[in-house]
Amino acid sequence: MRRTIAVFLALVLAGCSHSAAPPTATVPSALPVAEGGLGAAPQSPSPSSSKAAPCTIFPADNVWHADVSKLPVSRDSAAWVASIGATTKTHPDFGNGYGIPVTTIPAGQAKVKVTFTYADESDPGPYPVPKNAKVEGGANADGDRHVILHDPAGCKAYELYDAHPNADGTWKAGSGAVYDLRGNALRKAGWTSADAAGLPILPGLPRAEEAAAGKVDHAIRFTAPKTRKSYIWPARHAASDSADAALPPMGARFRLKASVDIAKFPPQARAVAQALKTYGAILADNGSPWYFSGTDDPKWSNTQLDALKTLKGSDFEAVDSSLLMVEPNSARCRP
Repeated sequence: MRRTIAVFLALVLAGCSHSAAPPTATVPSALPVAEGGLGAAPQSPSPSSSKAAPCTIFPADNVWHADVSKLPVSRDSAAWVASIGATTKTHPDFGNGYGIPVTTIPAGQAKVKVTFTYADESDPGPYPVPKNAKVEGGANADGDRHVILHDPAGCKAYELYDAHPNADGTWKAGSGAVYDLRGNALRKAGWTSADAAGLPILPGLPRAEEAAAGKVDHAIRFTAPKTRKSYIWPARHAASDSADAALPPMGARFRLKASVDIAKFPPQARAVAQALKTYGAILADNGSPWYFSGTDDPKWSNTQLDALKTLKGSDFEAVDSSLLMVEPNSARCRP
């Protein structure tokens, strides 16, 4: 296998903290749409995980927390950036009054029945959806209508797509997924989730409290208008009919170039921009070009976040994230 100096340095310098996995062979960066599920990977607990440990949004060795600042640029980077829009301005699709709200549920929250349109690729209920669960876009929204439930006591995330409450307290949704936040299991290959890429949504949302602390320590979810009918790790699902190699597959990871000056950005925008440099962004759904997701929270300053709108597609580059993979059915990544 041919190895360049750049790849060698990437293996040494890039990746996740606390992962002790031995090096494994590099796998092809693109996977076709899976025919049939390979099954969920067994839970891969972090060495620091224990029942007494606080609940984090996935372990430190999870791919969402991977530092991609030293990974080599993907050979498809220029084509993928061009397909999304090299001159198109980026857009923070979150802030005070818009974004994807997160409902934090208390211990012992009662579970209710949820029926699914795509039941064959959804985790069955019941789900602990409270009556006051926040819906993306509001109660009368006609968009994706995500419902994201964070259960710190149980250390789980429950996520619904196209969620609608019924009069009797039950819910109906397009699809749903449940995640153990202390593990690194991925969904079955070929399965969707509450997101088109079959990925969790919660870990890809910048939160106002992170920005206030000065550090967003994870990759950020984003959308592109056209994607390819394939997906790459850690994505599990594709949502396209096109085989055009110039289009990015679901799961493609991009980063803000190191050369982009963010020093004069206001604090909240600077924290998000730095996360885009260090942890990058993961393509998770079809949608508007360079729309980055985050929470709907009154603690965000929309004025500060507006600085992110000065960035454009050519400020980003795709990276070869396959170098982080330990094995294809786990989100755990190599050091």
